[in-house]
Amino acid sequence: MNKPLLIEIGVEELPAIPFLKELPNIEKKWTNILEKNRLLCDFDFYYTPRRLVLWHRNFELSQEDSIVEQFGAPIKIAFKDGEPTGAALGFAKKCGVDLSQLDKIDQGKGEVLYFKKEVKGMNAKDLLNTMVNEFINSLNFGKSMRWGSRTDSFIRPIRSLSILLGEEIVDAELFGVKSSNFSFAHRMVSYEPFTYSFAGDYFCKLDKNGVILYPEERKEKILSQMKDIEARHSVKIDIDEELLEEVVAITEYPTALIGKFDVEFLELPEEVIVTSMKEHQRYFAVYKDDKLTNNFIVVSNSKTNDFGHIISGNEKVLRPRLADGMFFYKNDISNGLSNEGLKKLTFVEGLGSMYEKSEREAKIATYLANLLDVEKKELIEKAVMLSKADLMSEMVFEFTELQGLMGYYYAKLAGEDEAVYTALKEQYLPDGEDSELPSSTFSSIIALAYKLDNLMGLFSVGKIPTGSKDPFGLRRAAAGIVKISIEHKLTIDLPKIIDEMASGYKGLDKKQLIEFFNDRLFKIFDVNPSVLKAVLGSGETDIYKISQKLCALNPIVQSDNFKESATTFKRVANIIKDLDLNSILSIDESLLEEDAERKLVLKYNEIISRSYETYDQELEALFAMKPELDNFFEKVFVNHEDEKIKTNRKNTIALIYLAFKKIADIKEITI
Repeated sequence: MNKPLLIEIGVEELPAIPFLKELPNIEKKWTNILEKNRLLCDFDFYYTPRRLVLWHRNFELSQEDSIVEQFGAPIKIAFKDGEPTGAALGFAKKCGVDLSQLDKIDQGKGEVLYFKKEVKGMNAKDLLNTMVNEFINSLNFGKSMRWGSRTDSFIRPIRSLSILLGEEIVDAELFGVKSSNFSFAHRMVSYEPFTYSFAGDYFCKLDKNGVILYPEERKEKILSQMKDIEARHSVKIDIDEELLEEVVAITEYPTALIGKFDVEFLELPEEVIVTSMKEHQRYFAVYKDDKLTNNFIVVSNSKTNDFGHIISGNEKVLRPRLADGMFFYKNDISNGLSNEGLKKLTFVEGLGSMYEKSEREAKIATYLANLLDVEKKELIEKAVMLSKADLMSEMVFEFTELQGLMGYYYAKLAGEDEAVYTALKEQYLPDGEDSELPSSTFSSIIALAYKLDNLMGLFSVGKIPTGSKDPFGLRRAAAGIVKISIEHKLTIDLPKIIDEMASGYKGLDKKQLIEFFNDRLFKIFDVNPSVLKAVLGSGETDIYKISQKLCALNPIVQSDNFKESATTFKRVANIIKDLDLNSILSIDESLLEEDAERKLVLKYNEIISRSYETYDQELEALFAMKPELDNFFEKVFVNHEDEKIKTNRKNTIALIYLAFKKIADIKEITI
């Protein structure tokens, strides 16, 4: 038998960001508690800033009865000379019964003590208090607080609790608050609680009292209102998804409104205005003809027919924020970009100041510029030494997420070369999974130098990622190096670069860093791991060439007929496994006795004499040797009694294997 179950936990306003971080785990945690208590059922979870709601349309009124089986010691240990031992008596005590109530059972390895009992399922309402308390205590929002005289804590004070099973209020208590049948309306409707007698009554009265319980409905309401604003004002609203989720979480009755700020503030860089509005006020930016306007969108949580005072209030609050931004901006322009202050700014303990970090990056960048023969290489060192200068600016002190970007604006205003100021903006790219990449080789070198110094420097002082912990984003840095190298087709031979630069990093374990990087390749490249292992087995260390070899080899391995080809080429690897492949190998054509081996050598010579524009072409030619190889294996006995012929035949196979190994070690491929 079942009934509907409604659980509402009323709280003071939840802070949106920590709540949204925990949101993906909330339903899982309640599901685990239901399952543990043998009451698993479908449910919905809803939230507003002042309530957490678990709604079960069909909730079992009691657990199912269950059978509990317990197994004890073997009979020969449980009894000695017909008398029970401590093992038997202890098992009886554990089961809570007299020794005479125990049975014996044979599980195939002799009889053991056995006890079985039927456990009657508990009433659900007797479990719900414990379940709800366990659920709330399982939620992790980071920081928590205490209130009143309580010693326990939660993210915000609990103000009400309702556990309604059908029409019955379940006896329960949470943080000293007893279960009841009342809830709270939107504050602009009433400060007094309202009561309800069953779940349907609850949902109906929430709606009448100005609370939209369903987050998706609040989201759709906001988007619909924004669409209407766009149509009425002929503008385009930048709908930042993270910000949208945040305003959904902090409103119970949202209304999107358009306001404006003084047009003079449009002198500020667009990112400064947008960041200030988003981070400080939770406003959405508004564009017209792809240009930022002096409008903004605020999502109000007010329930009123006159929003004029709300709009003007938000306009009034925004003005000093933007005025501060203008003050910082003009001060920074007046002071100019200077890296002298970086000498007093520590990077990481053991790695000196940010100025010293810039000097290390400049050495790496200069090396890469010479290696890649980049245009304007004479500006590389200047770009690197200016790249962190904006960390000393007032604007970046206020908005740390604008580092690099403000350097771009200040360097541009100072008349620096376009390559320099663009590199400053792009030095941290890519900064996420779907991030843009640096737009040029010049910018790429600055970005690579930053990431390479982070890797070598932090590894040298033991700041190495462990498990899921990677506070310095070194895994992301490794992925960024790979993406940049592939995008711009750069010759980035990581072991060689590390070897050249290692003298500047005391304590760096080069082998450990290279192993870390190679391990990351298995996460970065979406291919059969054995294919990547085969390519690395070729000895290739150039990142771009590794990617090209993978692009050529992986489709072949994924093809339907590769299994048949793999058998042939694995046989190639097996035949020469005892040969020294580093020795000088040659084929003496005068020792070719069989027609099959002559045809194979002819095919091999034809293939290696050609030049190939791509690895795809070369692999296609190499795999085309399969018929000749199969014919060779079928008709030619490799281990000939004549040692010279035997060696010649093995050399033939070895040279074919080595022709493949220039691209990939085929013996590593598994399917």
